[in-house]
Amino acid sequence: MKAIRRFTVRTVLPEPLQALGELALNLRWSWHPETRELFRSVDPEVWESTGCDPVRLLGVVSGQRLAALAADRRFLRRLHDAHEDLRDYLTGTRWYQQQSDRELPRAIAYFSPEFGITATLPQYSGGLGILAGDHLKAASDLGVPIIGVGLLYRHGYFRQSLSREGWQQERYPLLDPNELAVSLLREEDGSPCTVALGLPGGRSLQAQIWRAQVGRVPLLMLDSDIEENDSRARDVTDRLYGGGSEHRLLQEMLLGIGGVRAVRTFCRLTGHADPEVFHTNEGHAGFLGVERIRELTRPAEDGGAGLDFDAALEAVRAGTLFTTHTPVPAGIDRFDRSVVHRHFATDGPVGSGEPLGGVPVDRVLALGAESWPGGDPALFNMAAMGLRLAQRANGVSLLHGQVSRSMFNGLWPGFDAAEVPITSITNGVHAATWIDPEVVRLAARELGAERIEDAMVLGESRRWDGLDAIADGEIWEMRRRLRAQLVDEARARVRASWRQRGAAVAELGWTGDALDPDVLTIGFARRVPSYKRLTLMLRDAERLRGLLLHATRPIQIVVAGKAHPADDGGKALIQKLVAFADDPEVRHRIIFLPDYDMDMAAKLYPGCDVWLNNPLRPLEACGTSGMKAALNGALNLSVLDGWWDEWFDGSNGWAIPTADGEPDEDRRDEIEAAALYDLIEHQVAPRFYDRDAHGLPRRWIQMVRHTLSTLGPKVLAGRMVREYVERLYAPAAEANRALAAERVAAPGAVVTAYCGARELAEWKSRIRSRWSQVRVEHVEAAGGADAPELGSTLTLRVQVRLDGLDPSDVDVQVVSGRVDDADVISDVATVSLKPADRADVDGRWRYEGPLELSRTGPFGYTVRILPSHRLLANEAELGLVAVPAEMAGLADGVLR
Repeated sequence: MKAIRRFTVRTVLPEPLQALGELALNLRWSWHPETRELFRSVDPEVWESTGCDPVRLLGVVSGQRLAALAADRRFLRRLHDAHEDLRDYLTGTRWYQQQSDRELPRAIAYFSPEFGITATLPQYSGGLGILAGDHLKAASDLGVPIIGVGLLYRHGYFRQSLSREGWQQERYPLLDPNELAVSLLREEDGSPCTVALGLPGGRSLQAQIWRAQVGRVPLLMLDSDIEENDSRARDVTDRLYGGGSEHRLLQEMLLGIGGVRAVRTFCRLTGHADPEVFHTNEGHAGFLGVERIRELTRPAEDGGAGLDFDAALEAVRAGTLFTTHTPVPAGIDRFDRSVVHRHFATDGPVGSGEPLGGVPVDRVLALGAESWPGGDPALFNMAAMGLRLAQRANGVSLLHGQVSRSMFNGLWPGFDAAEVPITSITNGVHAATWIDPEVVRLAARELGAERIEDAMVLGESRRWDGLDAIADGEIWEMRRRLRAQLVDEARARVRASWRQRGAAVAELGWTGDALDPDVLTIGFARRVPSYKRLTLMLRDAERLRGLLLHATRPIQIVVAGKAHPADDGGKALIQKLVAFADDPEVRHRIIFLPDYDMDMAAKLYPGCDVWLNNPLRPLEACGTSGMKAALNGALNLSVLDGWWDEWFDGSNGWAIPTADGEPDEDRRDEIEAAALYDLIEHQVAPRFYDRDAHGLPRRWIQMVRHTLSTLGPKVLAGRMVREYVERLYAPAAEANRALAAERVAAPGAVVTAYCGARELAEWKSRIRSRWSQVRVEHVEAAGGADAPELGSTLTLRVQVRLDGLDPSDVDVQVVSGRVDDADVISDVATVSLKPADRADVDGRWRYEGPLELSRTGPFGYTVRILPSHRLLANEAELGLVAVPAEMAGLADGVLR
């Protein structure tokens, strides 16, 4: 018989154990070993049976056991110490509070559609969510005042199993928030806080706000499964990346618009500082900028600033950062413009059915328009909107930054891809989450517990010095223990998987010998889109079989990964891999583990000797799985893509050669698979099995030590978050303050807020209205010979027409550098020229300046005019450029 209603009856903790509840509701326990060990000691058997989840543990542990613990003085001392340690962590001075050289943001709001904090809060599908979770954890460790914003999915992402034939099957367990480490945000009268959006047809979408506490960082998650909504609205937050296009649009409207409203509610109730910076992690949350424009265009008496749309746009852009994670246009959310129009023409702040106040729908549509050559005018592009609403943007590795500048070049016509204002900050991973305790204990013996903790938090190279003192034998023994730990875990999981697939117990005796703790172990685990090439290793199945079964240098491979439920192509790749791994001849050497999640990853990364990654270059934006493996002493075997392209040094692993430019996909895969086999056969395996008289592979251990000491500080989320603070958050906060500044015309006069935003918007409007008539009319050079020598100087005289603009509105530049056979300039250097006199009667200005010839070989230069204003973040911000007449066809001077 099925229950008509479900709810959770919570345990009432005895008074001496009340602190256990506080510890359980702060997710710091997920990366704090001492707190996890405290919960395990409550009841080890129940701890394991509840998936190592403190909230579930406290919900099912017996009253007799709790009573015994309440009288156990030793346990109470441990509980007191853990509780005090958490209080110190939450209130103490961290890295952020020690920065005094500049005024940092009072608060930052970080929006993401998914967050991977712990497997017990399954609100993630893959790398984007894990990165977001690591970002919050590192921000907490550093004391950065971030507020996380996401959605609470009642079914989370799917759980994966396999059919007898190896086909992926999905199930979506219902999550009860009352069984999770979250609490409802409530008004002062105790009622749940809600936000509301209007929907077409007079309907509304309401959501309550759940709060998870990630160390020092609050994470707000919106949940539409409430009685106030109709059935369709209740399902908006049913599952991560589920439903059709309109369902996805509603999720992204709720995340962006509802998320801003949730942040305002949270700050009002808790006294938390309002964010000065808004960080959108991918384009899914891009509508947050539209909501913030709406706030600023409201009249002052209604709590707004009374700005017009253009001034509000400038104010919003100044404090917004957009991070792109996709290297391909197909990875961007795009919606039919008519669907977006229908929703934004009827959305109101409280579901009134009236237009979104102060935000004309045509301006919203323009933000997401694909107005560049080749764009689809019928679609609304979330990444385009994200870039138009953010004054700062970044990719997630150096290579991905280059790819992003090329991919979005159409938004900045007339500028070379290298000048597109998208920088890069390479992702990192949260050390305390992903380093196995074995590695921490070994390092702490040499560096000291406090120093190794600082090293994991800050990501500073000098704090990792000293690892050379660890003996080879200790490193090798640690690696063997981690490998054996993985083997035990894998055997249990593969046995459970075969049972789930319908195998009888009598058929599974072989699983007790699956894998070998003394065999070179290669790991491959990630999502399964086609570009990650799960089955590249199967390209020559017989050669792979030979590597697996080699008489003296065998390898073994552990594979895991999920395909999107709608991706039958990805499921077919999994089935092909599983079919090979099911072969009795090799199944003890290669296994596929279903239901890849954070719990599995915690054993998989440390236990592998080599981490394999073979995407199509350059389609891996970053690829943080290899970082997690490296933190545990694994060596990477990877295509030079994402972070590996940046940090491979020849001694921390191996680079798989690629056949870039090969038009035949089959031929390309064949070449790269052969290179992979060659590396394993002739370099990786021989080095692993090359032992000295003491049985130690000295050269392998040397690579492990080098990986830990050199990659360790680089791959940390602490390093990543510090870069965000210093390079993007702090400048964004400064720009936000400059545009929000007030001005008083005279004593006793009315205060005008957002003067900078109004000034910048008016200036941009004036520039755009006149730019079509701005041009470079004549360029001449004096002082050079036909074959000038290195070190000589040309004097340039340039005549420009500014069409009524002042020289202070523009920057007239000489752009010079090496030229190729097509006269394209590279290794660019720019020099600003100065006006030599006043404008003539026709509005022409003459500019002059020197051009030093500082390099030999083919050399060239050109002249261009750019808008210039003290409040611009970069010279390409408007996408406007005027060039000499012979180049005029290359730029139309319109920001697309």
